Amino acid sequence: MDHYDVAIVGYGPAGATLAHLLGQCGLKTLVLEREGAHYHLPRAVHFDAEVMRVFQWIGIADQMEPKTAIHPGMRFVDGQGNLLLDWPRPQGEGPQGWRANFRFHQPDLEEVLRAHMSQRPEVTVRTRCEVFHIEDQGDQVALRFEDMSRGKVEHVTAKYVVGCDGARSLVRRYIESDMEDYGFHERWLVVDVILHQDKPALGDHSIQYCVPERPATYVRTPGMRRRWEITVLPDEDSFDIAKPDRVWELLSEWLTPDEAELERTAVYTFHSLVAKDWRKGRLILAGDACHQTPPFMGQGMCAGTRDVANLYWKLALACKGLVADPDQLLDTYESERKPNAAEYIKTAVRLGGLINTAGTEEALRAALPAGDGSARMESIAPPIGPGLGDDTEQAGRLFGQPRMADGQRMDDVYPHQFVVVAEAALAEGLTLPNHVALVTTDQSNSADHLARFGAKATVLRPDRHTLGGADTAEELQALLLRVLPNPITTQQPEMA
Repeated sequence: MDHYDVAIVGYGPAGATLAHLLGQCGLKTLVLEREGAHYHLPRAVHFDAEVMRVFQWIGIADQMEPKTAIHPGMRFVDGQGNLLLDWPRPQGEGPQGWRANFRFHQPDLEEVLRAHMSQRPEVTVRTRCEVFHIEDQGDQVALRFEDMSRGKVEHVTAKYVVGCDGARSLVRRYIESDMEDYGFHERWLVVDVILHQDKPALGDHSIQYCVPERPATYVRTPGMRRRWEITVLPDEDSFDIAKPDRVWELLSEWLTPDEAELERTAVYTFHSLVAKDWRKGRLILAGDACHQTPPFMGQGMCAGTRDVANLYWKLALACKGLVADPDQLLDTYESERKPNAAEYIKTAVRLGGLINTAGTEEALRAALPAGDGSARMESIAPPIGPGLGDDTEQAGRLFGQPRMADGQRMDDVYPHQFVVVAEAALAEGLTLPNHVALVTTDQSNSADHLARFGAKATVLRPDRHTLGGADTAEELQALLLRVLPNPITTQQPEMA
């Protein structure tokens, strides 16, 4: 019977990204996927700079960037087209080392993720394999699955199993986790079209049509693809409203049948749910298996990527026996990720309510988080919850990615490592563990990042969240006591 460090159930973007990260850490990883190929039609259409930074780690960012479309921001308009609220997105390279937001075609991403997996000899991918039994045996997990290409039942074991298997997660059923409900459950018709030729009048901005009678969203996606999401009214039949004639009737304000072809129409019920338990023993959830969000912030796939970025290096340390209490370490995955995911979902629910009911600029401005009277909205960036960081307000914040003096991005120079970022004077005479990198203000443009963070120094985890801030050598040394071993080494490093 084959034994693995980690078995991943599900080969969507979250599962594939986790497999890449675990493979980079040297973990023997199995991916089990029920389908024979990735889904060929559009689904997710947005990711942000934080996600592109993770794609940078696994070596696909430069290949993905040309496949994306510029996303200048989102505008909220009323039924007459009057601007109610502007939510601009910065252009050019931002703090994460990439532009702020990207529009993409999910099949393009999945093709790149899967093609690049050939560079991961540590990862075994089995498609057309359906898991039907999972047993946590205390020291390992036993799985049974059917290889549907051969009609053969197989048995494997793994130290840990991660369910990246979507909203109907089998792994979540074995964990027996209920879902916390934030109250949003609505049917929306999702329509993807391919234009015959460009139609500049549609614009590059995403548009939220705040029309209480029939709220709708327009999204510009790469190439000639465009998307509309349109509310389905309570008395409307989901099957009938997705028929082509009815779809073109609903799109008539923007588009005619001779201007485009329908690529996909589907009615989805958007939910706002977060699993109460993200881990039980050796079973762990990630992605849609543990949270589902309305689409109004474009954070569904982003949240799953954040999950696996938080989880991969903790699993590596646990599997390699480099931490005294792996359960305590893995417990920080839920405590850190759950509040962050919940905050994004709550904001998406709030936006959904505004799109559905608000018809005036005043209503929008009053109800949004930063309701400061401005007709502009800023992106939120909630910190992770309590876990490995200290108990200060600066702990758990996502830090930027400095450029080194030679122009390289920091994460390319120091992948999967703990990194001290500090003012040069504060770093003089600093004693570091030999697996911890040092980036100072005279080696990079990190002064700008530290000023934005509000401290003279910080310690970054492999996922680039901070352990806390420091303004003195003593405070920095105290932060260094929280540093764990290097997740990509095979043995615990000696202290320098």
